Amino acid sequence: MSNPLRQCTLDELRRRTSAKWRVHPGDVLPMWIAEMDVPLAAPVAEALHAAIDAGDTGYAMGDVYTEALDGFAGRHWGWRVRPERAAIVPDVMAGVVEILKLITSPGDAVVVNSPVYPPFYEFVSHMGRRVVEAPLTEEGRIDLDTLAEAFRTGAGSGDARGPGAGKAAADGRGAAAYLLCSPHNPTGTVHTAAELAAVTELAGQCGVRVVADEIHAPLALPGARHTPYLSVPGTERAFSLMSASKAWNLAGLKAAMAVAGADAADELSRMPEEVSHGPSHLGVIGHVAALRHGDAWLEALLAGLDENRRLLSKLLERHLPEVGYGSHEGTFLAWLDCRGLGLGDDPAAAFLERGRVALIPGPAFGTGGAGHARLNIGTSPEILEEAVRRMAAAV
Repeated sequence: MSNPLRQCTLDELRRRTSAKWRVHPGDVLPMWIAEMDVPLAAPVAEALHAAIDAGDTGYAMGDVYTEALDGFAGRHWGWRVRPERAAIVPDVMAGVVEILKLITSPGDAVVVNSPVYPPFYEFVSHMGRRVVEAPLTEEGRIDLDTLAEAFRTGAGSGDARGPGAGKAAADGRGAAAYLLCSPHNPTGTVHTAAELAAVTELAGQCGVRVVADEIHAPLALPGARHTPYLSVPGTERAFSLMSASKAWNLAGLKAAMAVAGADAADELSRMPEEVSHGPSHLGVIGHVAALRHGDAWLEALLAGLDENRRLLSKLLERHLPEVGYGSHEGTFLAWLDCRGLGLGDDPAAAFLERGRVALIPGPAFGTGGAGHARLNIGTSPEILEEAVRRMAAAV
């Protein structure tokens, strides 16, 4: 199967009306939001066309998503998704909020590994919980000592930078929950089974409940392997959120799954019934088609992303050698250390203003984000090359 990243021209992409192509003016090359420049996988397109031709545009129902995710997880990770431990939710972050409502109370501390996906700060703080940061190491790995301190004291080692988050102060209480990003956004780190086992042991010792955002799980690149968090021994009281959204570029087709560990199923069953009304029926149809019949397309995509991450390394070495890039292990997102360029805390601002290329500003990801920027490599090699040339011209 041909590389999906090589199938859309820039002119074709500019006719799209999604956020990636409409937030910035037409002269800006958008490399920011997590949308890929790919056509729909054929099985997904066929399933959606068939539904529309049949007028099948009603309400979502049934266990079909659970069954499809179970099949995909079994083929790729040797792990099973039990229907009695799963519930459909509108999307991953909506599911995170509903799970945190079940296992935490207002004012509780929720630990995150900064720098991390900005909505972690926004959603958690907007529901009245405190965001506590346990920063990753400079190499993007989980720092167990830092994590242990955050778990035990409910106070992080840095400020929470998300809107409305504020600084989490120690109040004598330990953390209630840990929102784990696996694989990690923005660093692209794929946590190893050993790392996840150590996290699980620590969480158990501290009485912290783990909620894993695994939306990028199918996107472990060659050389790395994703370990489903609930496959790790000792995660019986944990939760996972999964979706086909990122791997098959289906953000506009809302659907995701919340999965509980064996001892958390009763809690999951208390999720309000109306939450299941949020997923789109067409979203479920598209996601199910991707999970059941999209393996070949995904394999071709992963090969293309592997090519692009190697290309990015070469382009940066040639045009921007001062930029640090660790050739991420998963996702289609590259975390760029631009501190050597002397552009201040927000190098993305200079790239946008002077180079007309849009990246996500690093400070939005919390402590560890200053001087960094996130670049989306889910595009054609030609667009990636043009983006780096523009960035170089900006400095």
